[in-house]
Amino acid sequence: MIEERRARAKALKEYGTLQAAVAAGALDQFQDVSLSEAIVLGLANQGVRHFIGIFGHGMTDVGEALRIYEEEGVVRTVNTRNEVEASHIGSMLKWKYGETAAVFTSIGPGALQATAGSLVGLSNGLGVYYLFGDETTHSEGPNMQQIPKREQELFLRLLNTMGHAYSLHTPEAVFTALKRGDALVHGDAKNSPFYMLLPMNSQPRIMEGCNLLEFPTRSRKSSVISLDEESYCEAIEAIKAASKITVKIGGGAAKVCADTIDEFLELTDAVYTHGPVVPGVYPDSKRRNMSVGGSKGTISGNYAMNECDLIIAVGARGVCQWDCSGTAFHNAKKMININCEYEDLGQYSNAVRIQGDAQAVLAKLVAMLKEAGVQKDCKEWVDACVAKRAEWNAFKQERYDNPTIMDEKQGKALLTEPAAIKIGCDFADAHDMVKIFDAGDVQANGFQIVTDEKPGMTITDTGSSYMGFAVSSMLAFGLAGKGEVPMAFTGDGSFMMNPQIMIDSVEHGLKGIIVLCDNRRMGAITSLQYGQYDVGYRTDDHVEVDYVQMANSVKGVKGIYGGETPESLKAALEEAYAHDGLSVIHVPVYFGRDDLGGIGAFGDWNVGNWCERVQKMKHEIGF
Repeated sequence: MIEERRARAKALKEYGTLQAAVAAGALDQFQDVSLSEAIVLGLANQGVRHFIGIFGHGMTDVGEALRIYEEEGVVRTVNTRNEVEASHIGSMLKWKYGETAAVFTSIGPGALQATAGSLVGLSNGLGVYYLFGDETTHSEGPNMQQIPKREQELFLRLLNTMGHAYSLHTPEAVFTALKRGDALVHGDAKNSPFYMLLPMNSQPRIMEGCNLLEFPTRSRKSSVISLDEESYCEAIEAIKAASKITVKIGGGAAKVCADTIDEFLELTDAVYTHGPVVPGVYPDSKRRNMSVGGSKGTISGNYAMNECDLIIAVGARGVCQWDCSGTAFHNAKKMININCEYEDLGQYSNAVRIQGDAQAVLAKLVAMLKEAGVQKDCKEWVDACVAKRAEWNAFKQERYDNPTIMDEKQGKALLTEPAAIKIGCDFADAHDMVKIFDAGDVQANGFQIVTDEKPGMTITDTGSSYMGFAVSSMLAFGLAGKGEVPMAFTGDGSFMMNPQIMIDSVEHGLKGIIVLCDNRRMGAITSLQYGQYDVGYRTDDHVEVDYVQMANSVKGVKGIYGGETPESLKAALEEAYAHDGLSVIHVPVYFGRDDLGGIGAFGDWNVGNWCERVQKMKHEIGF
């Protein structure tokens, strides 16, 4: 059995796919294969090379199959210390490198942990496979760690609520599971996680005469574009009629070419703003770029949304913070909504809806504008927006020019979070490092501060705002083997949710820098409480933690104190970059009511005691 398994692994390694190996005569078409091996074989046949997670009693047989395939160089198994961390690593491999990974866990709490982590993939359109052990199919009695309720397939029900799942109750169903999974993690315009449940007693079962050619290969990602000429013509007429046009893009437009955006903006004489997940798609230095807009947007980005008479939304789900809970378009008379996903097109009323790949649709609209001889002249609108962008730049610069404030809790003058993040971003940009932002204050300040000139240099999970995503996902850079060095910005709260990256970074050879901004509280929520109720409640602590000592307790990790001045933080960054491994820079940062201590927010949001006002505004606007 082991030798036959090893022969299949060798052939797959040499020929790339089972189809090629069978065609070359290296493998017989029909062979006896266990379900566990079929999962490993089938995923490897789709190009899955990294299996990331934690073994338990619910996954031992899959582990044995992985052992052989790793020994033959087909896959790499990455053992982590937390299932949420494993999920974040898988998400980042897809986000940054386009690589599909498989996250594996045992039955029970581990599967629930990984499922929680999969919110990142679900929210940001990332295709990741999840392999979970599950209760036995003979129902001989309650299995340890299953959901303790005497009903069948409760994990399947739970996971199908989250997304798409398949239970391999019968080994021969593996081919259907792999085809359905491939369509979701690879082929769909908007990728999604796919969960496979592996009952413990089904894993070692042998499929006699298994047809190796029945295993699907990886699908090419599909691109769709509407052929409805009436919609395009309606969009052109809306552009002709408008005098204040704003183009705003979301995560679904992350691959749009900057030249296409530039040409479209020039023809329509429009301004540009973006969601927090896609800085750099259109260079920040461009005159028409008004920076990020939304509930935690900028002065200029929100002005461009609030005052336009036509909004062109490209690749957006319409998340509450993206469009200020539906209230961002105060004066818009109409919208052009461009999206691959038809259900996302239905997010807004009074919209021209064009389904399709953002790049293809914008290119078609450019061609039609040229053919129609459209060259808009909206100088007054563009000039007004540019003046707002100058106001925003000055607003930020004032905070950078006042980098320290006396902190009441910590009893000394400390760097503000905007100053610390700006220093970190400048260092990262100078060294071509990818910046990753954790949830909370660092995320909100971060996406307002970054000024990227090219895409992919800032990654922030604003879809699910998962605390600990940034530090956990760093490991993907080490696994990808591209030599890129990430810089993760995190708060004390997010870091303590996933500190095991310090151990796993050494185990798997990661070089990177964590900038840990420590205000000893959940700063984003305290600020929200101040804004809504003028008092903070149970969102801070008085526990002093020596993060430098914590980091240095892990052999191979370097802990550095970032100090209380710009000069000390810059020196710490240089020291960290010189270290051949993971460095953790502890930066105590100011928190208080001084306006210069934060970037602030310039949009509306349907939360807390703002709800009645924001909901009323939403229905008055009518989008």
